[in-house]
Amino acid sequence: MILTVTLNTALDLTYRVPELVPHASHRVDEVTERPGGKGLNVARVLTALGHESVVTGFAGGRTGAVLRELLAPLAPVDALVPVAGSTRRTIAVVDAATGDTTQLNEPGPQITAAEWEAFLTAYEPLLRQADAVALCGSLPPGVPVGAYADLVRRARAAGVPVLLDTSGEPLRRGLAARPDLIKPNADELARLTGSREPLRAARDARRRGAHAVVASLGPEGLVAVTPDGTWQATPPSPVRGNPTGAGDSAVAALLSSLVENLPWPSRLTRAVALSAATVLAPVAGEFDAGAYEALLPQVRVESLPA
Repeated sequence: MILTVTLNTALDLTYRVPELVPHASHRVDEVTERPGGKGLNVARVLTALGHESVVTGFAGGRTGAVLRELLAPLAPVDALVPVAGSTRRTIAVVDAATGDTTQLNEPGPQITAAEWEAFLTAYEPLLRQADAVALCGSLPPGVPVGAYADLVRRARAAGVPVLLDTSGEPLRRGLAARPDLIKPNADELARLTGSREPLRAARDARRRGAHAVVASLGPEGLVAVTPDGTWQATPPSPVRGNPTGAGDSAVAALLSSLVENLPWPSRLTRAVALSAATVLAPVAGEFDAGAYEALLPQVRVESLPA
């Protein structure tokens, strides 16, 4: 079983409009809603790849109730902890004319000290059942900024491989707890290390505590610095579409490959193909299965000097 932690879950709304024009009214052609937040997206993709997944984190209010209702038929096991505050919403507006997406993210609910303790109490037994754990996304108000560092240490004490996918100060503090893998994007990595050169920044992040670093480079694929080598993986050509959830699909690919004990080049191939297939899907947090299978043999993985 793979455990995903999403402390700041969301109800993802996707609006498709013929053309997005600033300062204008728009008629929406299509509306979809999905249970969201990075870890829930990861779990959904893991399930599609054939891996059992369990989701935990927080959910509350009317939005949280809708999220849990939509999550039920999607197969990941729901171990979310209820809270008094209302789960946030995220709104993606897709411009059909250009394929570009505009994202609006609400803040999360205020988490009390008692609710945080309730989560920690639920986390420990879930860890004992997990083959790997992913800690994903932002922290809602009220959760300690060092929360991910605490969760990384608990996973390591339980002997469970842990992947950390967050940003800012939670990433900086979590890195000091020595996670097995971090997966920032290029901007997050630059803010962490001060370097805009992804390979140099990834090496710096590994020196700061991560066992391995896989950095998303958008249309240019991924760069990975690991104990077994350094690689860059690229898709055959850039893809256009809705990038929401592409990074989460990469996390699902890396986690599934980890528990399957695949070599790093195979892990990166899966991550790049799955990310690109997610960009091509019409709805956030899903991937185009046909595109994924077609892209797998076309991804190029190049070994870089140590």
